[in-house]
This record gives sequence, structure tokens and C-alpha cells, in this order.
Amino acid sequence: MSISTLEQHLLNKLEDLEKRGALKGREKVITAVKQAEAPKGPRYLIEGYGNKEFLCMNSNAYLGLSLRDEVIEAEENSARAFGAGPGAVRFISGTYRPHVELEGKLARFHNREAAMIFSSAYGTMIGVITPLIEADTIVLSDDLNHNCIINAIRLSRPKDKAVYRHLDMDDLEQHIQAAEGRCRHLIIVTDGIFSMRGDHAPLDKICAIALKYESQFERGITTIVDDSHGVGAFGESGRGTEEYTGAKGIDIIVATLGKSLGVNGGYIVSGATTINYLRETSPFYVYSNPITPAEASAAVKALGILDSKQGRELLDKLRRLTRRFERGLKAFGYEIIESEHPVVPLMIRDTHETAEIVRHLTENGILATGLNFPVVPKGDEEIRFQVSADHTEYDIDYVLEVLRNYRYK
Repeated sequence: MSISTLEQHLLNKLEDLEKRGALKGREKVITAVKQAEAPKGPRYLIEGYGNKEFLCMNSNAYLGLSLRDEVIEAEENSARAFGAGPGAVRFISGTYRPHVELEGKLARFHNREAAMIFSSAYGTMIGVITPLIEADTIVLSDDLNHNCIINAIRLSRPKDKAVYRHLDMDDLEQHIQAAEGRCRHLIIVTDGIFSMRGDHAPLDKICAIALKYESQFERGITTIVDDSHGVGAFGESGRGTEEYTGAKGIDIIVATLGKSLGVNGGYIVSGATTINYLRETSPFYVYSNPITPAEASAAVKALGILDSKQGRELLDKLRRLTRRFERGLKAFGYEIIESEHPVVPLMIRDTHETAEIVRHLTENGILATGLNFPVVPKGDEEIRFQVSADHTEYDIDYVLEVLRNYRYK
């Protein structure tokens, strides 16, 4: 059977994405990584640019752990011991000692009873929310939550769902009141760090509101936080938005091994019964291979670095570099959204201008991501910079100089 008719339809849809400015286009291919050489941090070579070196300002690897020798060594040693892949889903024959070790360390790191790893953070969120939502569940979600939360709710088909205004606790409370008497279980789900803006959810206030109304629902109110951009980059010891806000009462934390920890995969921490239930019912866990034993070993090593004096030093450096970058941008008259998180949004508020600045940065050997509608609302077009602990002051000052030259050319 010919696929040409379908492909013409798909081509039309791609052309429509391009017209709307939503087409991501060809991906840049990294061909080599040049290790840090003072005063510079790591540099990247990109296919099609010859030997031109690029400073990466659009990576989620906030602590630079993916390039550390001890993390790479842990992964290599584990691959030699256990092989390149797990060979099966976990309940058949795919659970290895490094998987169990990693889950134990994640649970202790977050002060929870148990943890469970998935092949991706996106899959974790869908794999967690879907089994917890039943026909008598209502879900409340922040207006700027990540796409994984939006799709998880859509796929789960709850009794009802509502979106409260971004970080608006009064609006959240009104939605809770509207749900009283209409369901037996209420779920509040939010990002910890909102990745497009670098701002954070007031988890302490969300927990207080949930506690206030808990008794109005037969199975209570469950709070779920996706803190993939928070863990390892936010909070005094890198324990994320929960630590930063001092929240007490978050039921489930979803996070990733693929950002600050520099490896791959996602995970959840919660109570032991919740974890045991999800091991039996979560399709993304039951029917998907786990991360490799080697990746799990690398994540164990990375977590150990984070949860140490060395990790505190990396976090301190990350905060210093972020402040240096923010101060410089403000000095040149740029609009930013300030926070302690290393996501630094440069608010351009114009699609054409965003593209021009990204082009200027690329010409000067800087990788940064322009975000336009529909990824962000119209009028919120931005360039999202992401500071990393493997950057140097030289790197930060170089980016600032390039942006200053654009501003005043």
C-alpha cells in the first residue's frame, strides 16, 4: 500500500508548522567536545561549522557532571560488568544491582520511603499520573506546566480538570472549592521550576492550601511536583524547590537524571505503598526497558557528588555565575526574569528580534535557544540562557560582551 497520500498530508502539516513559526527545523549535531582549558569552559564542535568552537548556553546539565572523569569511569566500569543494556523490562530480567542501589540513594536523598526509576522524566510523569487518576478524580494544574503534565492529564481522562493562573494561589484555592462535593480525589500538579522562565512554584503555600481542604475529599488531596529543573540546581543542597521553599507535605516528586545529574532517565520518590502500586500498574515502567545498569551507576556517582562538599561548591559556583550574568544583562538594559535558578530568560518579546539575536550569538560561537509562540505566549518571546557550573567567569563575560555589542551596534 502506498504511503504517498499520507506523506503529502504530513508535508502539508509541516508547512503549516513552519508558517506558524512552530517548526523546530534541523537539529544541530555535536561532533566533538573539547574539554575545559583555562580560562574557558568546555567547547563544542557542530556539524557544518568546521573547526569553529561553540560555548554551550542552552544545556540542562547545570552542574557539568556529564563530563566529569569519575562519572564517565563509573559508567564504563558498570558497562564492562553488566553489559551495554538491560536486555528486558525489569519484572522479567531487567533489574540489576545498580538500579536498586540508585533507587535507594534517591529515596534517602529526598528523605522519602522509596524511589522508582524510569527510562525518561517525560515517561515518568505520564507513567505516574495515569495510574493515579480514576473516574472520580479531578486534577488542578498550573497554567505554565510542562508539556509532559499536560499530556499526562489528557491521556488519563480524569472526571474533570482545571488550570489555575500561573502561581496564583487565590485562583488555585477557588478551583479547590469548586471541586468540593464533585469528586472523591483531588490532585494538584505543578512544575517546581518552570523551565521557560526560571521561576518556581510556592510549594509551601500549595501544601498549606492542600492541608486546609484535605478533609473535604474522601481520598484526600495529592500533591505532585515535577522538579526536573530544580533538583541539582536549586536549594541550598540541590534538593530542589521543596528545599528552597521549605515545603512540608509534597506527596510525590518527579525528577530527572538527565539534567543536573548529567546522565539519563527519570524517577519518582514517594511513600513505599505508592511506589509498590506504581511498579504494578505504571505502563511506562512495566512495559519499558529501564535505563542501562551503566547509566544507573553513573547516576549513583553523580548523586554522590551532588550530596557532598564538592556538590555544595558546584552549587555555590552556579549561583555566583548566574548572578554575574544577570547583573551584566541588566546593566546593558536587557529585560530578564531574575531568580536564583540558572535559567536566565532574556525577554525579547518579538519573534524577528529573537531570531536576529540568536543568529548573532551563533555567529560569535554561542549556542542559545530562542523561544517563540506557540512554545511561549505571544509577547513573551525570549532567549533562554542556561548557566552551568562548568562555565567560567571568562565564558559569562564573553557572552555579555557579545550581547553588549549587539545592543549598541
